[in-house]
Amino acid sequence: MIEVYHVSKQYLNNINVVNDVTFTVEKNQIYGLLGPNGAGKTTLMQMIATLLKPTSGTIMVCGMNTMDQAREIHRHIGFLTSEVRLDPYSTPNKLFDFFGKLYGLSSAKIRDKKAESFERFGIGPFTDKKIVELSTGMKQKISIAISLIHDPPVVIFDEPTNGLDILTAYQVTEYLRELGRSGHAVLLSTHIFSVAESLCDKMAVIIDGRIVAEGDIPEINAQAGAKSFEKSFLNLYKTHHKE
Repeated sequence: MIEVYHVSKQYLNNINVVNDVTFTVEKNQIYGLLGPNGAGKTTLMQMIATLLKPTSGTIMVCGMNTMDQAREIHRHIGFLTSEVRLDPYSTPNKLFDFFGKLYGLSSAKIRDKKAESFERFGIGPFTDKKIVELSTGMKQKISIAISLIHDPPVVIFDEPTNGLDILTAYQVTEYLRELGRSGHAVLLSTHIFSVAESLCDKMAVIIDGRIVAEGDIPEINAQAGAKSFEKSFLNLYKTHHKE
């Protein structure tokens, strides 16, 4: 459902933030991008979500090319980034209604999706609270509910558990796991080993904009010549990172 072929992103200083990346994410799969800060994960996800154009290469989402079918692709993806900022003086109730209408959902569909999402994430007691009054974890759960209001087949989450407390992070990871089992293609980025290990069916380790290893954990361990995933990552980083 996501197909990335030899994609690079180059800026004016001639540095490739993303360098010749190729991978695919299939239906019923959770695919992780694991790498340190600055590895190119966010830039890559923004290109897949059509927010940035690649310098070279091809990205297909649900059979559509991101370069010329961006508007249609938006209806097929749910994209959440840590950089999303909700209107601080709006409320979960108003935001959900606004984005539901933006996606062309009927009033009945918005009502049903709202009830389902608010119950799942415990948003109900905060329905009419201003966003500025809510905790970081609650804001994240509201952002997730909004980004998936249209039930997209492709889910793209950039650092979904970043800055969350243990209980909220558990709720988020369990929801992502459920999405991966129910017909969605889920792409997530993280720099947290436990999230990658517990959630991802397959992952790519990205160092300095390049994929340096890909597969499930046993496959990556074999490629890195280590017994633990954390040790594998450190070996790969030492081998491929350029000072």
